[in-house]
Amino acid sequence: MWRDLKSMATTARGRGIAPLFDGTRAADFTVRFDGMLLDYSKTSMDGAVRGALLALAEERGVPARREAMFTGEPINETEGRAVLHTALRNLSGQPVMVNGEDVMPGVLATLARMRSFAGSVRSGAFKGAGGAITDVVNIGIGGSHLGPDMAVRALMPYADGPRCHFVSNVDGADIAGTLAGLDPARTLVLVASKTFTTTETMTNAATARAWMAATVDDPGAQFVALSSAEDKAGEWGIDPSRVFGFEDWVGGRYSIWGPIGLSLMIAIGAENFTEFLRGAEAMDIHFRKAPAQDNMPMMLALTGLWHHQACGYATRAVLPYDQRLARLPAYLQQLEMESNGKGVAMDGRTLNYGSGPVVWGEPGTNGQHAFYQLIHQGPEVVPCEFMVAARGHEPDLAHQHALLVANCLAQSEALMHGRDLNAARALMKEMGFTGAEQERQARHRVFPGARPSTTLIYDLLTPYRLGQIIALYEHRVFVEGVILGLNSFDQWGVELGKELANTLGPVLAGNVPMDGKDGSTQQLVTYVQSSNG
Repeated sequence: MWRDLKSMATTARGRGIAPLFDGTRAADFTVRFDGMLLDYSKTSMDGAVRGALLALAEERGVPARREAMFTGEPINETEGRAVLHTALRNLSGQPVMVNGEDVMPGVLATLARMRSFAGSVRSGAFKGAGGAITDVVNIGIGGSHLGPDMAVRALMPYADGPRCHFVSNVDGADIAGTLAGLDPARTLVLVASKTFTTTETMTNAATARAWMAATVDDPGAQFVALSSAEDKAGEWGIDPSRVFGFEDWVGGRYSIWGPIGLSLMIAIGAENFTEFLRGAEAMDIHFRKAPAQDNMPMMLALTGLWHHQACGYATRAVLPYDQRLARLPAYLQQLEMESNGKGVAMDGRTLNYGSGPVVWGEPGTNGQHAFYQLIHQGPEVVPCEFMVAARGHEPDLAHQHALLVANCLAQSEALMHGRDLNAARALMKEMGFTGAEQERQARHRVFPGARPSTTLIYDLLTPYRLGQIIALYEHRVFVEGVILGLNSFDQWGVELGKELANTLGPVLAGNVPMDGKDGSTQQLVTYVQSSNG
């Protein structure tokens, strides 16, 4: 099937994108769902390609695998776990079984505890040593950081609770800069680590505890554990009422919907957090029930596979035209590259085809003055995924939002149509250039065009919409992983570096000899040791 799709891609490259447009293409290559519109008409996919991709999804068992995920089967086969982040936003409470047990009572009970605690912090009923909490510091890394950090920024118009800050890097500059200026007696610290052993997180947590202990008699009373290790949290003086656990069927990069989202709930309130969950739940139902061609996650996934596996485009740019979504590309980078950045299939075979693309991006219009030069005129084709709201949260600045939307739509139009040499020559002639100089200048102003993009557009970035968007991308990753034969829910690639870092700590301290280390590593260690006296 991949061979056939690659052959179709060769044909598509010779044909371009603009010639595909007729009176119905835009509507035919668009998926609408619940206030959102995904336009993938500005890609080289035609009806035959889409049919082949849909057949591939069926052949690879996406519908059956999807049902297995929602019903709690252990589809994370390398770790023997179910994959049930969807249960965290199953507000209907309909039973979800894992090993014969309905997990929903526990999920809903934890959500209720979160609501109660967040409400007490927001109202001032929960106090620090110096009074009501003014600042919340979330300490985590990976999925325990990227999700809540991204979401709190995205939903700032709804953030009427204590200020939220986020620390992830073990670099001391991160936590030092975050704590500077905060009042320890009115700060709440959330330690987000399922096992309460994550090296970077616990190192930063210890620093935060020492900072607080210098002022506060009982720092443990102002700490919360987002963890399943109640015993370890207890050793830190954290009362069980402030320990919010989650099961091993929730992966870190899929965890914002539960206790890892506590900082978001404190920031925007339980009602808005529920709307956030409700948006994701709506996307879950759509993904599970909608026919494939009318299924937004399915078509976004198939478009991605067409670009990366069939057309051979190595990267994917995520370009939100919304400053509040500035951290979304980084969030999706982890979601996609940690999930599908694999070289081994589910059955242990080495892949003989590419897995996930490199995902990157920045918010517009900033990116236009940074890397769009390469996107428009560079030799490598970069599929672009634009997203934009029809209106913004600042009605008095509606003229600026209109300019933002115009830029977004113009970029996808320019990428598709480009500018040929004759048009560039005419432009240079108008500017007064003649002869050889006219030709030289014209060549610098040629845009190849036929560069693919999708556009996701929605009315306004609300908690509900953000929930939809995140769930859309989660399910997109799932579909791509199933079709590629991958386990999208483990992440063994992060382990080796961590293991070696643990062995290098004593080496750097001079407590362990460098025997067995390669010459480069020995040289670098020696430099660090000599620089530290």
